[in-house]
Amino acid sequence: MTNNSPATINLPAPARVGQATAVEQSRAVAEVHAAMVMARQYPRRVDAAVAEMERCCQQPSLAKRAFFRFSRGGETVTGPSIHLARELARCWGNVQHGLAEMSRDDQHGQSEMQAFAWDVETNSRVSSTFIVPHKRDTRSGVKALVDMRDIYENNTNNGARRVRESIFAVLPSWFVERAKDLCNATIEKGDGAPLEKRVDEAVAAFASGGITQDQIERKLGRPVARWTAQDVAQLEVIFTSLRRGEVTKDEEFPPDRVTSSDIPAGDAKPAPVQPPAPAETEPPSTPAAGAATEAAPESPEKREAGEQQVRDLFDHLDTKIPNKTRLDDLTVLFSRRVTALADLGDSELADLAQLLADCGGKTAAWQAAVDAQRQQAGGQA
Repeated sequence: MTNNSPATINLPAPARVGQATAVEQSRAVAEVHAAMVMARQYPRRVDAAVAEMERCCQQPSLAKRAFFRFSRGGETVTGPSIHLARELARCWGNVQHGLAEMSRDDQHGQSEMQAFAWDVETNSRVSSTFIVPHKRDTRSGVKALVDMRDIYENNTNNGARRVRESIFAVLPSWFVERAKDLCNATIEKGDGAPLEKRVDEAVAAFASGGITQDQIERKLGRPVARWTAQDVAQLEVIFTSLRRGEVTKDEEFPPDRVTSSDIPAGDAKPAPVQPPAPAETEPPSTPAAGAATEAAPESPEKREAGEQQVRDLFDHLDTKIPNKTRLDDLTVLFSRRVTALADLGDSELADLAQLLADCGGKTAAWQAAVDAQRQQAGGQA
């Protein structure tokens, strides 16, 4: 007679379960059961959750950390951060989330991690199990991690991204979008300070990191006088990402690249440095205020090369002139408000380059030309 009953499968089991292990297993089961019971007995109040979310997103301390920004494949990637995700999970209520290291294989240099988010009230759970190599990408190539702290931080950083996506997967999309809009509005509004003050603070903050106002203006595509609250908000996100190390200065503000084809033939060689003029020598002639621009505008490449030549001549003066002082001097020379080199016509830009070349690298000669124009304007007034 044939026995068709299924064969018994012996699953591996520990030979002995310690008392502490048994207690921990019972505690974990009881904790999950208690969380589900409490969630059913005290369900979330959506109106209260939305009100709490709105209150939190109106706080500048959260809004400034609500977004991340980094470069990938030559493009900039932005989105809501893990800080915003955790705060929204708290506001929504009855949501558990976390990150666990399931196992660590030092021989192969990797850890098995699990990130999860669980809406206990609706029993909606999202989890992700993934492998994190004990390696880090550097500019000189991939570096193996052996220090315990480095491995821990590497696992945490990789896991935080999965936790963030898990939380957003269990939260209602409208709830997340509303929070993002409020955080953007809070950043744009700032701490209640006037826009002019926030612009000055932004320029000063970037200057402390070696980023000039000209670079910021090229990034935003407009001079500082035309910056809006949205522009300042974008700069705050960029500055925060720079501090976190998510992006580099060269990625956000690429250095100027001028090739030989961009430089006019007559400007192939730098202007020779002239000896300092005697005290009685008159200052170099200044460009005529309001000079007519050329009939045919220069090509964008030639225009950029001309502006770069002016910047280089300014940088080669024996005493550094701050960018704001440069613009103030140009306002005097051209008898109108100048907020950037882009405000000058092609002929005016050429006259300015010639004036700087005539100064021979001497800041005193440049200042004498500006003072002469200022006195002339005062006499005409």
